[in-house]
Amino acid sequence: MSANDQQAAQGVIGRIVAAWAKNDADAFADTFTEDGSLILPGVFLTSREEIRSFMTKAFAGPYKGTNVTGTPLAMKPLADGALVITQGGVLAPGETEVAPERAIRASWLLARKGSAWHITAYQNTPATA
Repeated sequence: MSANDQQAAQGVIGRIVAAWAKNDADAFADTFTEDGSLILPGVFLTSREEIRSFMTKAFAGPYKGTNVTGTPLAMKPLADGALVITQGGVLAPGETEVAPERAIRASWLLARKGSAWHITAYQNTPATA
């Protein structure tokens, strides 16, 4: 995987962080492929439109005013994509570090079409038991 591809793949995480900071469900969802999946505890979504709808409600409700962070731990190149493993979580308003109860590890399966990178599958799990 070229350095440019690594940077572009990691840029997808930055796009999610930026969309979350603006509570922009459209920008968040547009980071996914049309048939992208989002798996969170108790949540299984299988399309960009389901993700958009879920995040619209989440940004108006429990995620309103929050931010998210994700630091890459590992990247595994694939034929036309990459698997990125991150650690991070949701930051409550005013927080600069993720509280242990909101800390996660996440898997991002990224797909490249031409020069564009998108999330095709995302899943996270609590970092602590």
